[in-house]
Amino acid sequence: MAETTAATWLTQEAHDRLRAELDHLKGEGRAEIADRIEAARSEGDLKENGGYHAAREEQAKQEARIRQLEELLRNAVVGEAPPDDGVVEPGMVVTATVAGDRMTFLVGSREVAEGTGMEVFSEKSPLGSAIVGRSAGETTSYTTPTGATIEVVIHDAKPFVH
Repeated sequence: MAETTAATWLTQEAHDRLRAELDHLKGEGRAEIADRIEAARSEGDLKENGGYHAAREEQAKQEARIRQLEELLRNAVVGEAPPDDGVVEPGMVVTATVAGDRMTFLVGSREVAEGTGMEVFSEKSPLGSAIVGRSAGETTSYTTPTGATIEVVIHDAKPFVH
């Protein structure tokens, strides 16, 4: 059975920023790493060449980020923030009391909230899946991976604005 990837909601700004990062990594980024690998390779013995191994490791991380960005952008839904109707969905900033602690967080992708310092919970996380579709004023709960039941009181849900 094929695994399906749910769409990720992104603002146009986040989409453009991620697209620019992907373009850089696939172009200049790959060229820079290739140059570093070639320079390190020319130093001789590869078994004891720390610069070569570091460059190869950086290359692997960069290629993983390229795959991650391609997948994210392929499945992205780009558009306006969701309606300001108090219903929790991806793209909403939620204020809730979770296990007795009042907190404010974005439901969705951390790529959207980059640079804001805001905590982010995926809609697929235990907390996210417990509150998506619920409205301000509702109380719900979810079970943690350790089996604990966490109560959540939703106080507010507003569209994310960067």
